[in-house]
Amino acid sequence: MEDMKDIQWFPGHMAKTRRMIQKSLPLVDAVAELLDARLPLSSRNPEFDRLTRRKPRLVILNKADMADPVLTQQWVEYYQKRGAAVITADSKSGKGVKSFAPALRRLLAPQLAKYEARGMKGRPIRVMILGIPNVGKSSLINRLAGGKRAKAEDRAGVTRVQQWIKIDGGVELLDTPGVLWPKLEDQEVACRLAFTGAVRDEVLDTEALAARLLVFLHQQYPKALEERYRIAPDCTYETGFALLEQMAKNRGMLLSGGVPNTERAAIAVIDEFRGVKLGRITLERPEDQRTPQTASQQNGVDHGKKASDGADGTV
Repeated sequence: MEDMKDIQWFPGHMAKTRRMIQKSLPLVDAVAELLDARLPLSSRNPEFDRLTRRKPRLVILNKADMADPVLTQQWVEYYQKRGAAVITADSKSGKGVKSFAPALRRLLAPQLAKYEARGMKGRPIRVMILGIPNVGKSSLINRLAGGKRAKAEDRAGVTRVQQWIKIDGGVELLDTPGVLWPKLEDQEVACRLAFTGAVRDEVLDTEALAARLLVFLHQQYPKALEERYRIAPDCTYETGFALLEQMAKNRGMLLSGGVPNTERAAIAVIDEFRGVKLGRITLERPEDQRTPQTASQQNGVDHGKKASDGADGTV
């Protein structure tokens, strides 16, 4: 039951979005890349590095209110050490959003000084907003714009066209649809993305996904399982599905004859994780070396590297 078919999702509109990004890149001064603070490696699309051609980049660890705060700080330091400008934000509540424009101005200070020297003081800062589906781009833009300028739904792949949005501070944002990469070769990464809703739920085996999530939680956040599902930290299990059955029993989710309703239990586990009812959880750590982007990311986000450095997905 824990074996899952490979998760793949690359709708045709995403290929179109790549072409849109390439065409619009000369129009912007910088790129703002939103990452999900719960999975700051797996929520990076390695293709963005090749597509954005070493444009100055601001990394935004969004949904920080849902992530483990200790690990979020470690991720901030991780990207800062690799040369990125980094802020954390909760686009739904607005926390941290006000630091967006000041961070951009610090990032672009040399370029802004050149503009001023040329008599172009007050020229708008134009920024491309990038991120995978469901990472919170539209919610962030709506906060920055002071109203619902971009369509926002908790559903992967809602934004389908580019939009220019003016915000305070002389900044213009270019919104783009969320783009996953063509092939999710590492299924651990694919599962992490699926846990958070970055992959459409219709293509998933919910029970297998929930079983994997329970195994991770039992290993990394055992107290959360104990408090929410009464699964003891020292309990033994042969498979994640056994944990799912135990959760169903403890919750009274039973079919006739006392058979655990694992389908209902799986939906509850995924929904409660996404709803932060299990607490603030981060799915990967900076020292995690299993994510496919990690090896190429060791070269960091130094935009002064040779052009070839970005060809394989380095930041």
